[in-house]
Amino acid sequence: MSICFFEGAFRPTKECALPVTDLAITRGVGVFDTLRSFGGKPFALEEHMKRLEESALRAGIAIGDVVDNIRQAIADGLKRSDCPNGGNCAVKSYITGGDTNDLGMFPNPRYFIVIDSANPPLDEEYRAGIALLPTAETRPYPTIKSINYLIGIMQCAGRPDVRECLYCPGGEITETLASSFFAHIGGTLFTAPLGTVLGGVTRGFVIDLARAYGFKVVELAPKLADLADADEAFITGTLKDVLPVVRVGDTVIGSGKPGPVSARLLRLLREYRERRLTSQP
Repeated sequence: MSICFFEGAFRPTKECALPVTDLAITRGVGVFDTLRSFGGKPFALEEHMKRLEESALRAGIAIGDVVDNIRQAIADGLKRSDCPNGGNCAVKSYITGGDTNDLGMFPNPRYFIVIDSANPPLDEEYRAGIALLPTAETRPYPTIKSINYLIGIMQCAGRPDVRECLYCPGGEITETLASSFFAHIGGTLFTAPLGTVLGGVTRGFVIDLARAYGFKVVELAPKLADLADADEAFITGTLKDVLPVVRVGDTVIGSGKPGPVSARLLRLLREYRERRLTSQP
């Protein structure tokens, strides 16, 4: 069972509700961030809090001490006896626009966090890889982690054969609905540069680890047409870590099976995470 921190207290999620006047409901104004905890220890807390704060400010939401309050609520929530799954959780933090729209600025936000069991991809998805659906759409305001995912969700409606849509405006691959995208082509890892995509926390770790272990990484958006020459592709994210992609639309990536690059980076990421968690007080 999940728990929620709302209006200054923890309570079951069924007891938490936004008023119908909140701009998250009436206009889709809100930002969020998701982190994972392991045994009650949050991974990369400060990186996620920084991104949440930046998203709110870019969206015109006045945050005051909201992010500090969220940080404390996460710490308190992960210590609770009713914390789900022994503290192996997904922690989602939300800041809404509140009830006031002051010429596109939102001076009175609401915030809440939801702590729930994490639901990472199945082991079979790592073994077999996943498929993505390319679309010419682009994610609005890519530097803001907005709650509004409607454009991306609509692309894959009724498509159980694909995991997420892959934004390819003008034929250039940026990101997926909820993940960063990488293609390994001719010995180089390509991924779209910051500013055109959200600054994924896992994306940043993977880039740093890849470079530290001898991979060449170029922050340049690969083209959809380049995927026929790719030997591997994968997506990264908080819940996904490094998840292999074996098909994009009708294009089979490499051999059609997960390859050694994604496998090694997945291992390096998980080893790095374990070291950071072990070093936490």
